[in-house]
Amino acid sequence: MYKMMTPGPTMVADSVMQARSRKFGNPDVDGDFCEEYHQVCRSLAELLHTDNEVYILGGEGILALEAACASLTEPGDKVLVIDNGIFGKGFADFVTIYGGCPELYTVDYHKPVEVDELRRFLEKHHDYKYATVVHCDTPSGVLNDIRSICPLLKEYGILTVVDSVAAMFGEEVRVDDWEIDVICGGSQKALSAPPGLAFVTVSEAAMQAMEQRKQPIASFYCNLLTFKNYYRDKWFPYTMPISDIYGLAEAVRLVREDKNRIERHQRIAAAVRETMKKAGLSLYLEYGDAATVTVIRVPSGIRDTEIIETMKEKYGILISGSFDVLAGKVIRLGHMGNNAKVEDVADMLSALTKTLNELGFVCQCEMGHMFQSQYSTQE
Repeated sequence: MYKMMTPGPTMVADSVMQARSRKFGNPDVDGDFCEEYHQVCRSLAELLHTDNEVYILGGEGILALEAACASLTEPGDKVLVIDNGIFGKGFADFVTIYGGCPELYTVDYHKPVEVDELRRFLEKHHDYKYATVVHCDTPSGVLNDIRSICPLLKEYGILTVVDSVAAMFGEEVRVDDWEIDVICGGSQKALSAPPGLAFVTVSEAAMQAMEQRKQPIASFYCNLLTFKNYYRDKWFPYTMPISDIYGLAEAVRLVREDKNRIERHQRIAAAVRETMKKAGLSLYLEYGDAATVTVIRVPSGIRDTEIIETMKEKYGILISGSFDVLAGKVIRLGHMGNNAKVEDVADMLSALTKTLNELGFVCQCEMGHMFQSQYSTQE
């Protein structure tokens, strides 16, 4: 089996897999399970620094994004879609599906959203029910400053929906301080549980907007209102994937115990990027990279698939390319969650050095050794 060093899914700790193998009862009627689910929700809330309710949904991380849009959007609603990446633009599809009118604020995909430029735009254009923004747009690895963007949107009474699936737990998130109404996460990224679960935090303002709709939410599975009274009523809108949630609970425990995880992600990311430059490789972004993924341009004369297949078949390490407008142009190196370990990243970069040399691009350093040196100098 290969080692996954992709920007999600990530490698999963043995204790998480063992937790998933617990014997289980009927989650529809088992009051003990409802308590366990509730405790995981509260632990997630604590990690995300919020008093808002957290709901865990039975589906991959993208379910949280669609559920946020489904629950907030009524036909004709104007929604601001902040677009500086493939996933950022993708929010427009969800808005359209549920009858809303997305308006794209499109800026350069090579760098984060410039907050001052967004402010100047909002001075003239702010008649929106809510706005969507991606924290880390994984295809390019760009990190947007939601700490500044969300309070700015709230100045104009605009609700905020944030996709932090690929950032949270590798980047700092403070939901209440940053005035985030709905933030979306997933199990398979820096939380390092298997794919299959999504979760959202929902503010009082967002819940009121959902409850005060003139038309009912045009979905059942994506309807966040169905979860509102689950704990009071000890009832879930559908049968919860109990084994997945047992595993998630263990993954959350591991994250809570990892006190220096944010600092470690930052240090590893900085060391990886400096190593790329010293090796003669080109980063895709001008600046503003997330701490969870590094995206580099494919060297001239080599195909991304050649790099990925050689890494996997010869060295047992899986990295990834990208898609949409970045298909074939970049490769992505994941260093998030359980993969944010110095030895694992060094192994990945050593294998990448050998792979590129074999394919005709001569690296200017042995990247595994250079990475470890760069990491050590930060101490």
